Amino acid sequence: MKNVERHDLIIRMRRISGLILGIMAGILIGLAATAEDLDDLLPLAKAGNVEAQFNLGYMYYEGNGVPQDYGEAVKWYLLAAEQGDYRAQTFLGLMYYNGVGVPQDYGEAAKWYRLAAEQGDYRAQTFLSNMYYDGNGVPQDYGEAVKWYRLAAEQGYYIAQYNLGNMYYYGEGVLQDYGEAVRWFRLAAEQGDDWAQYNLGWMYLYGEGVPQDSIEALNWLQRAAGQDNIGAQTALGSMYYEGNGVPQDYGEAVKWYRLAAEQGDDEAQYELGNMYYNGVGVPQNYILALAWANIAYANGNSDDALELRDDIASHLTPTLVVEAQRLADCFQLGQALEECN
Repeated sequence: MKNVERHDLIIRMRRISGLILGIMAGILIGLAATAEDLDDLLPLAKAGNVEAQFNLGYMYYEGNGVPQDYGEAVKWYLLAAEQGDYRAQTFLGLMYYNGVGVPQDYGEAAKWYRLAAEQGDYRAQTFLSNMYYDGNGVPQDYGEAVKWYRLAAEQGYYIAQYNLGNMYYYGEGVLQDYGEAVRWFRLAAEQGDDWAQYNLGWMYLYGEGVPQDSIEALNWLQRAAGQDNIGAQTALGSMYYEGNGVPQDYGEAVKWYRLAAEQGDDEAQYELGNMYYNGVGVPQNYILALAWANIAYANGNSDDALELRDDIASHLTPTLVVEAQRLADCFQLGQALEECN
């Protein structure tokens, strides 16, 4: 069983670059629009009423009371945005970023995000930070990314807090500071963010930015794993296998590796295959061991899984090697391995 490299388990920047309207819910006015609403809003919008223009844009975007029409949504959002409505500016940025209703244009996306961000909208600040981090539509600039993440994070936005923690962890745009990374991860973790909980648990486990504390590490990793966070599940599997911060318990290791493996984590798939191969925490089963090794290899765990596959296959007949591959193929098609018989 090879040790999991701990820094591989600190997940890189999670950037909300896609068109994720759920996170925009806080800036929306709840609408249960009807054709009558359209009749009421249209004259107001044409007369320059910003609220009516924004609401029409949202109605057309969602197809709420009107046929869905992204082009019409852009039209009305643009009119509201040009009057300074930060919600419309943020939506326009999203639509330009994703090429919805308009040709994709990162420069235009950055322009509209900036206008909303300068008005204090924490979502636009976070989107703009992402663009500076990636260098999309603006020159790549980690310092600017930090600046805008911080403004959003100080408003309590958990995704910005998480990303700012990562910037401090890696020393991107700021001096590397594990203590500051812990601070921002904790703020996001306390709001329930599973990746922040995972990172915080890992830092407690190894004493990075905080005194080493196995109890706190276990607390945060279990909270993240309880939200199906595959990184935390794999980390818990490793902890229980090695007896690192917890009593060694191969059965618990198998439990956590299996949960992560079934969600597609190639590291957990490899480790689970290894445990079946050696009969550690589970009855020895070369066919299941080879199936998990095949799955791990197919999902990108190339060198380790390839070596494990060769070792296991040497114990099996060609017919059983084919059976193990059949199980792996079945799993890759979306079936639980136990249901592939």
